[in-house]
Amino acid sequence: MQPRREFSVPEDVWIHVFSFLSTREKHAVRATCCYFRELVDMYPSLWRDFCVVLSRVSRYDRGFWRTLGRRHVQTAVLRGGDGERKHLRRLLDALPAVTAVVVEGWSGPDPNRQQLLLDPLVRFAKLTNLAFHNAPGPLDLVPVLRLLALRVTRLSVCNVKLCSPAVLFLGTVATMRNLTRLRFHHDGAERVPLRAVHELLGGLTGLQQLSWEMVSYRTLPDNFFSPPAGPPALSLSSLELVNYDTEVSPEVLAPLWALRRLAVCHLYSVPGPRCHLRTWLLALPRLAHLSVHGGHRLGAYADCVPESVVGLKLCVDLTLEDLEVLGGRLPRLQHLHLEPWGTAGTVGLLPRLFPQLRTLHIRHHNVSETDFLGLALLDKLCHLEVLDWYSWPAEGHAPSSPRLPHLIGQLRQLTNNRVHRFT
Repeated sequence: MQPRREFSVPEDVWIHVFSFLSTREKHAVRATCCYFRELVDMYPSLWRDFCVVLSRVSRYDRGFWRTLGRRHVQTAVLRGGDGERKHLRRLLDALPAVTAVVVEGWSGPDPNRQQLLLDPLVRFAKLTNLAFHNAPGPLDLVPVLRLLALRVTRLSVCNVKLCSPAVLFLGTVATMRNLTRLRFHHDGAERVPLRAVHELLGGLTGLQQLSWEMVSYRTLPDNFFSPPAGPPALSLSSLELVNYDTEVSPEVLAPLWALRRLAVCHLYSVPGPRCHLRTWLLALPRLAHLSVHGGHRLGAYADCVPESVVGLKLCVDLTLEDLEVLGGRLPRLQHLHLEPWGTAGTVGLLPRLFPQLRTLHIRHHNVSETDFLGLALLDKLCHLEVLDWYSWPAEGHAPSSPRLPHLIGQLRQLTNNRVHRFT
């Protein structure tokens, strides 16, 4: 392929330039001329993080599948509807290197048809990451998981009504010896007995990240994280608790003493009288990253957040006094995502309370210009994301404030362009 004279720049230079573009921008570039289209499509490195979403497969022609094949796409989302089996067959032919498949909204009228739809998943030779989300009807996952037991390392099952009992499903998952990440969320209809939890934790000795639905638990027994056949301490480094409002004791959490990441999504925005999160924080001295959504006000547990925490996400009710207490505990905090509920003036405190911040996620709403520009005092800050920017101007929407682009420009000048990634 020979470029026109005006494009006579080495290909590797163009590829380096294109590597800084978003997916939307790369698609815009490839639509400008045949040379750029061929150039963008022939370098798979430009599409390393690209995910293709497939639905209504009849819309896609051979050129579409050929383009995907040239990009070596590794992640595919298959959305339910007619022709699901065609999704998999065509994807197998076009993208044999797929490593991650997300199945959304699938359900069959009977188990035999479901098996016909799911069987082709086994033919993805490099498949290691598998997810099933939002199935409107019963789905039988046990047969396909048995066939993929030694290949899948990441499994996510969220809002899926299972055909088989939870004991059988989790027993099958427990045989997936190479699993390192597991996410299991449901609406509370799935009753998971303690022996099924123990079989799972005892079988998955290499499990590092677990996201678990807590809506059906009111009190955890002391041996919840201590399977009889398992090690005294679990290998988990990351734990997410979804819809949490569960009473625990320090004895329950003893096997988790080495946990590095904890995320808690509370069941109620108006919690009960006792803050159970305090028990967790006092039992996890090595915690490095903490995420809390909802639940009690920050003041209920700010004084027991481990000093080892360097990354923090708070979507909670708080006061300026609560933030002061937290600043005294975490002067070395490096990463902060802050979405306070109904409290103004928090951003103005950040340079003094958390001087080591490197990344910051905030909302611009109710933040004064003085407080926003005061973020330049964070001399180690290199990444700032304004969460209520509303994707301006790529999506055609106005920013949350007419002054925001101007403030962004001023902050860039004050930091000598050190701070980047504002949206």
